[in-house]
Amino acid sequence: MLTFLGFAMIATFLVLIMLKKMSPIAALVLIPALFCVFAGKGAHLGDYVIDGVGKLAPTAAMLMFAIVYFGVMIDVGLFDPVVRGILRFCKADPVRVVVGTAVLAAIVSLDGDGSTTFMITVSAMYPLYKRLGLSLVVMTGVAATANGVMNTLPWGGPTARAATALKLDASDIFVPMIPALGVGLLFVFGLAYVLGVRERRRIGTLAVPGTGEQASGRVPEPVEERLLVAATGSADAGTADPGTAGPGTAESRTTGSGTVESGTAAAEPTGSGGPGSASGPASAPVSGTGPAAGTGPAAGTGPAAGTGPVGGGAPAGSAVQGGGFQGLAPDRPTLRPRLYWFNAGLTVALLAAMITELLPIPVLFLLGAALALTVNFPHMPDQKARIAAHADNVLNVAGMVFAAAVFTGVLSGTGMVKHMADWLVGAVPEGMGPHMALVTGLLSLPLTYFMSNDGFYFGVLPVLAEAGAAHGVSPLEIARASLVGQALHMSSPLVPAVYVLVGMAKVEFGDHTRFTVKWAALTSLVVLGAGMLFGII
Repeated sequence: MLTFLGFAMIATFLVLIMLKKMSPIAALVLIPALFCVFAGKGAHLGDYVIDGVGKLAPTAAMLMFAIVYFGVMIDVGLFDPVVRGILRFCKADPVRVVVGTAVLAAIVSLDGDGSTTFMITVSAMYPLYKRLGLSLVVMTGVAATANGVMNTLPWGGPTARAATALKLDASDIFVPMIPALGVGLLFVFGLAYVLGVRERRRIGTLAVPGTGEQASGRVPEPVEERLLVAATGSADAGTADPGTAGPGTAESRTTGSGTVESGTAAAEPTGSGGPGSASGPASAPVSGTGPAAGTGPAAGTGPAAGTGPVGGGAPAGSAVQGGGFQGLAPDRPTLRPRLYWFNAGLTVALLAAMITELLPIPVLFLLGAALALTVNFPHMPDQKARIAAHADNVLNVAGMVFAAAVFTGVLSGTGMVKHMADWLVGAVPEGMGPHMALVTGLLSLPLTYFMSNDGFYFGVLPVLAEAGAAHGVSPLEIARASLVGQALHMSSPLVPAVYVLVGMAKVEFGDHTRFTVKWAALTSLVVLGAGMLFGII
């Protein structure tokens, strides 16, 4: 009976979450409470919840203060030089642009929020892709895959969910996984290089008549400066630059076959930007019709507007200028350039202390967030404004963790998870029992793609862990194996952030899926293989 009720509770939870009939927080609370009554143990519901909340409080604290800390670091401009450096590195070379996209997405992913990562990455790189005629699905695919690998950070969500569901310490799960995740990230950079080479062969190289210089070498300084102006938004949006390409200019592109195409303002590529779409030099990014103007990716009807996927405007540390979304506005009032090295040193020290386990991770982020707010915003109104700016993310994540106390408490307290594990152990072939970590890693790819992280980590992972324990497999190994599917998960239709990504990049979701799934799945398998090779999984 408990086996049936357990699977029925998980199935009900997954269906309602995937059909969006209930929010994750409501489903995590109401469904297990109802099934606890069905199991005849409703009188003990309070005990189950209180016990779960006490065990999950440290995880909730870690997530809350990590979001505040990295949100403040973005606000004060810690990542601005990184963005500018990547843009200068990219120049107009397709290979550098694609690799730069992967590097930028990985670095900005340190804040643990996919939506913020995609908004900053796309707003910085979109003008370069349009200017060079690069495939936009390459940008979305590389950014999503890099973010998926970095999403395994303890404050990113999956690691915290795994720790919550199995009642483990997040650092015990994440720290040993760093070598395998590092291999996965290096694979993403290598993939970006290969895709960049393919793009260079497809579209040729950008050349300015009379200079003899091409994008694969060094772009003449005026053209490079215009690319940087377009990408960083340091020029006035909507104001034509007389030196940029526009109607009547003679900028040209040398294609792979040796032919030369003339570029005008009307030669902008159409379609979703997929590999087979027409390509040609786009209009000047800072001209009246370029991406920074009112018709760009974040114009009045774009993602940064009230009707866009981000719901009501730009995030903290961003700005909307001249109708165009700028992810890192160079003149935003929260910048603290004089405190840059303090903030950089504080972040490095915080990450080093986390890796070396100097203090528990919740304590480290609590201290770091308090210190960052006090030093960067010494006045109380400014501190309140920064906290309020990130309150939505904090409330959603912390609320999810505490709501999960009901789900995990009922699942374990009633004995459902034990009965389900016993059934599952009987269904797994005897020869596969000692390899439950490998089984979990392989299952994490399709399961985290076709269901939400909440459903997988709170509904499926506890069952897999119990089944593994029956064969002597540590819950820590099961938890680590469950993280390998995140590179694929970030392109799942159940992830809201992916709609921010494709919306800002003006790419059809179907095109993004067809291009990205195979590379993201391969990245997940690389992480799994590296974890097994290093003896982590």
